[in-house]
Amino acid sequence: MRLALVTLVIGDYDEAIAYYCDVLGFTLKDNSTVTPEKRWVVVSPGEDGADLLLAKAASNEQRAAIGNQTGGRVAMFLNTANFDETYQRLKQAGVEFIEAPRDEPYGRVVVFRDLYGNKWDLIQPV
Repeated sequence: MRLALVTLVIGDYDEAIAYYCDVLGFTLKDNSTVTPEKRWVVVSPGEDGADLLLAKAASNEQRAAIGNQTGGRVAMFLNTANFDETYQRLKQAGVEFIEAPRDEPYGRVVVFRDLYGNKWDLIQPV
């Protein structure tokens, strides 16, 4: 088995697609209409990991979870083979980094917030 999809609750489909694809550089794999209010939107950072299902909040409870699905902890871990290049590209694209890059026993890492405030680790593993 392998983890195929992780759901990320979002506020708006097109806004989220623009951010994850145009800013972070993900690939749009699917953007299908399910109902007039619901779409099946899948974006992918690459070939080896899980993809993201961008799910528009459909209730007050879901809207309250946007940007805080993990209670303030880092939600996603994005690996890169070239930390400095990826960090500079994302920084120039306007990504909000909330700390300076640092070296840890497991690799070079920095935390950023996505469009909705979810925390991500950008990591170049050792």
